[in-house]
Amino acid sequence: MCGIVGYIGNSQCFPILIKGLHRLEYRGYDSAGVAIIDAENQLKLCKSRGKVAELESFCQSKDVSGTIGIAHTRWATHGEPNDTNAHPHVSADGNIAIVHNGTIENYNVLKRALMKHGCEFKSETDTEVLVQLIQYIKQNNSCTLVEAVTESLGQVVGAYAIAVVDRNTPGTIIAARKSSPLVIGIGDDATYLASDATPIIDYTDKVVYLNDDEIAIIKKDEPLRVITTDNKPSNIDIQTLKLSVSQLEKGGYPHFMLKEIFEQPSTIEDSIRGRVVNNRIELSGVNLNRSKFVDAERIIIVACGTSWHAGLIGKRLMQDFARVPVSVEYASEFRYSNPVISSRDIVIAISQSGETADTLAAITLAKKMGAFVYGICNAVGSSIARATDSGTYIHVGPEIGVASTKAFTGQVTVLAMLALAIDPGTVEQLSKDIEALPSLIKETLKLNSTIENLSSTYTYVHNFLYLGRGYNYPSALEGALKLKEISYIHAEGYPAAEMKHGPIALIDHELPTVVIAPNDDLHDKIISNIQQVKARGGSVIAIVTKGDKAIKEIADHTLEIPKVAECLSPIIVSLPLQLLAYHIAIKKGCNVDMPRNLAKSVTVE
Repeated sequence: MCGIVGYIGNSQCFPILIKGLHRLEYRGYDSAGVAIIDAENQLKLCKSRGKVAELESFCQSKDVSGTIGIAHTRWATHGEPNDTNAHPHVSADGNIAIVHNGTIENYNVLKRALMKHGCEFKSETDTEVLVQLIQYIKQNNSCTLVEAVTESLGQVVGAYAIAVVDRNTPGTIIAARKSSPLVIGIGDDATYLASDATPIIDYTDKVVYLNDDEIAIIKKDEPLRVITTDNKPSNIDIQTLKLSVSQLEKGGYPHFMLKEIFEQPSTIEDSIRGRVVNNRIELSGVNLNRSKFVDAERIIIVACGTSWHAGLIGKRLMQDFARVPVSVEYASEFRYSNPVISSRDIVIAISQSGETADTLAAITLAKKMGAFVYGICNAVGSSIARATDSGTYIHVGPEIGVASTKAFTGQVTVLAMLALAIDPGTVEQLSKDIEALPSLIKETLKLNSTIENLSSTYTYVHNFLYLGRGYNYPSALEGALKLKEISYIHAEGYPAAEMKHGPIALIDHELPTVVIAPNDDLHDKIISNIQQVKARGGSVIAIVTKGDKAIKEIADHTLEIPKVAECLSPIIVSLPLQLLAYHIAIKKGCNVDMPRNLAKSVTVE
């Protein structure tokens, strides 16, 4: 959520900033803006509520010339989405501009103190408090911009990624981060700044990831300098991006979400490449820390949203194959639950972006209490990748659609490999099943046109029920979440046996039920659940194994998937669930790539 772009060099910065903002649209936002320093060191500010395209239109009649600038897409936290609350924010004297991701928790305390000194505020945001504080310190201490930023951040409680320009400090951008990502791109004659690498890859593959409590001094025609917030020099680690522009484009698909659904044969192949070797699972993060896993008294999985659903599947996998007790916690609740953790515990943190604020906070708490922390994420160099003791990347490539698809299947695939790597005793047959996943996914995707036609029947229903059992109870939760996220239809997922303990009261001819019913150990039980729905006038969409005649006779619609090992079935059944949500949302006219109110990377609490 929220996005930062910055540029300093010899080219006109406005086109670069706007292109960068477009690259960051997937993160979710409700307003956008730019601040540019021109050749006469004048500060130019343009911002507006709405999409980046509206900002472009607004700027057509403006002078946006200049070779130094910062830009932002805002997801509202403090104050409603409007032009005034949009970033960048400017100091009272009109000299300093700032863009900011994160939240300043003590902004009210700072705001009251500044108001006592005569400072007036135009917006409702915590960010304006920070830029006014920087101006106040710079003016009253007669110090440099970097000194004022450093002193200001010392008074801030919260999370931030910021970029600051000052018309009286020409040729300079100051950037800093704490618990919110920021990456710097090193070009031949320019330097780029962004919340993630997607706006940078067009110009350079050389990047520096800022660490927490680091401040970057970015000057035109000078080498990058990085210091800590206590004014000590930091080492600069320049890394090479493994990212291509083609991964950030739709590639002929109408939406990123559909592209990413259809990428899953190749992304799962990438996820398992080099990890299934001679019928064994080789995960370096486990091999290097095997004693930790062997001696673990229990495993605690912390995650949010879709990653939490993957964690529920991971729990069953690890308990079945590694025979270790596992609990799954919402990261947002874990940190406030006074958890009992020891040095014999392993905490597995799962996050697509690697920047989820609640999950990062859970990691900090777990490490403080002595646990070994293992990360599963997608973004190389992300905060979670660096904060954990060890981990595994899912390697599914950038996911632009806000509703997670390929990241979910990648997470479950890695969790399956992790469970087998901990205890390799049962790995031989299942390693072959894992290697077969790409071809099974490809076969399952042939359901697309069937599901597109089916979705017309259910486009305008108001509620859905999703049922699953065993490994596929979490699949029901995930299927319901996908529908909610992108179509705005209310949907609930339940263990099928729990239906009779309450949700059955909802069933009538207006409530369709999606039943996940592959041919597994609970197949006969779930047939009974389907009959209970049908007896009350409900319609049933059933996801079944090919050749299942028993369910086909009683369900209104059946979607047949290829036979797959029971423990891997959530990966395959997720595909028709993703496609069903996608096609219903498209028929409703919804923006599936950027659904309302949602953000891709949730970097605030």
